[in-house]
Amino acid sequence: MKIKKLLKTAQKPEVYTPGTALMWVDEYISTQLLETHLNQDIELASRKETTIASTVEWILKKVPGDELTILDLGCGPGLYTEKFAQKGHCVTGMDFSSNSIRYARESAGRKKLDISYKQQNYLELEEENRYDLILMIFTDFGVLPPDQRKTLLSNIYRALKPGGKFLFDVLNENSPVKESGAKEWELSKKKGFWRNSPYLAFTESFYYEKQKVTLNQHIIIDETEEVAVYRFWIHTFSHADLESILELQGFHTTECYDHVIPDCDMYRSEDVTFCVAGK
Repeated sequence: MKIKKLLKTAQKPEVYTPGTALMWVDEYISTQLLETHLNQDIELASRKETTIASTVEWILKKVPGDELTILDLGCGPGLYTEKFAQKGHCVTGMDFSSNSIRYARESAGRKKLDISYKQQNYLELEEENRYDLILMIFTDFGVLPPDQRKTLLSNIYRALKPGGKFLFDVLNENSPVKESGAKEWELSKKKGFWRNSPYLAFTESFYYEKQKVTLNQHIIIDETEEVAVYRFWIHTFSHADLESILELQGFHTTECYDHVIPDCDMYRSEDVTFCVAGK
């Protein structure tokens, strides 16, 4: 690889420029992600079991009801869906990762839980007037660029029953992510998170003040000298931001709550806001 090409790739891109690769559909990386979801010693892809359980209890206090029809977007291996199903609710989980959906289905089968799982991009949600509650947990909403966010909210609004609720969490303006980070590199001589073979990884963060978004950029070069660029956008929101965004998409009530969860490996309790929006 020519050094000029690498230097150009590593420069700060225009805001919302997509990467060249997606880790959710990569067979090897998605397996690594699943292991991270299930690891109770860290909270990098999912929160710990005790936090998930207390979050489910909190959610059902905010959206009470018997036999709710619930959709969990970005459900991963089904850590939340199973807890709702165990409480007697009718639950559907949706995730882009075939590995996560496969594991979730197998887990539900072992536990004899009647949960419907769909391996699908939630930006393609097409249902109408079906759900009492739609969830998006672990700050997934904040990774979407504005155009995708608009599409998602439109899809969710259509899929909710009248009076239904959309409940999600985001990083708020207390979060320290709005800082550009130092360059880092990793040389994996065997295999690691990104590849099942030797690779070189360059990582850097960039902050875009106007859009209130941080880009975490990972450039991976493997033995074939193929270059893959993974880009992850992380937005922060004030309560007023959330209210404005949701109102534009037709949601008529918005309630915001801070300090819902305890501190975790990635975020402090004060960094996370939970939002409940009504149709």
